[in-house]
Amino acid sequence: MKLPIFFAVAACLLAADATIRYATVDKAIIQVRLAAAAKDNRARLVKLYLFFEQSGCAGDNLKELLVEHSKLPNLACTLPVSSSQIILVGAHFDHVSSGDGVIDNWSGAALLPSLYQSLAKHPRRHTFLFVGFTDEEKGLIGSRDYVEHLDKVERQQISAMINIDSVGTGPTKLELDRGSRPLVNALAIVAQTFQLPLGVANVHTVGRSDSDSFQDYKIPTINIHSLTAKTFPLLHTRHDVMAAISQDDYFDTYRLVAAYLAYLDEVLDKTD
Repeated sequence: MKLPIFFAVAACLLAADATIRYATVDKAIIQVRLAAAAKDNRARLVKLYLFFEQSGCAGDNLKELLVEHSKLPNLACTLPVSSSQIILVGAHFDHVSSGDGVIDNWSGAALLPSLYQSLAKHPRRHTFLFVGFTDEEKGLIGSRDYVEHLDKVERQQISAMINIDSVGTGPTKLELDRGSRPLVNALAIVAQTFQLPLGVANVHTVGRSDSDSFQDYKIPTINIHSLTAKTFPLLHTRHDVMAAISQDDYFDTYRLVAAYLAYLDEVLDKTD
């Protein structure tokens, strides 16, 4: 799919003073974490907790956050710095009963510990918060609960919310209809810099995701996925299984998002 004109313009505006620093997790580890998809949502929560611990996020930085009207909590991993400004990276870990829910959305949730691992190797300007949301499939319950329990100041401290939902069925896509233009342009910059594929597929009209909970409060968001007219029908069916994932495309999405987060850390909230 051809990128919009403003993508091409943005990709020419590389920030010369931005240094993208991050570590790449081995593809084999990415694959192992993806393959750990469990059918039971509680077991998924346990797996996600374990993978965060393996990635170095533990102790007071790894917390279960109780959610009203849900049997399972959100899971939040913090990569803290002295700055109060936050880049939040989210993905829901729950799935419906049909299929194995590998695409929707263990594919997104399983990347969160690896993205933490990629960023934790270098000093950061922003606090990064990685959140596995519960009960997205029941009406964005986990993400709504999270953002509704923030006060006005806490919401203003979130510079960006990056949502990862249903990746790996093909090259990386983004939702443009409700996405923040600066966040979209930044992703285009990183994709062109690292020569990684990126396209546009607006799925908002046929389904909402956790980014909507933050957009409703005017928090800048971007929704990253891999869906097309051909692959969207796989969701919520018996065809949502590991075989539907392209391992190469999945790893490319991880590489793109890891570099993207490191780039956002450099360019967001600069006052000079």
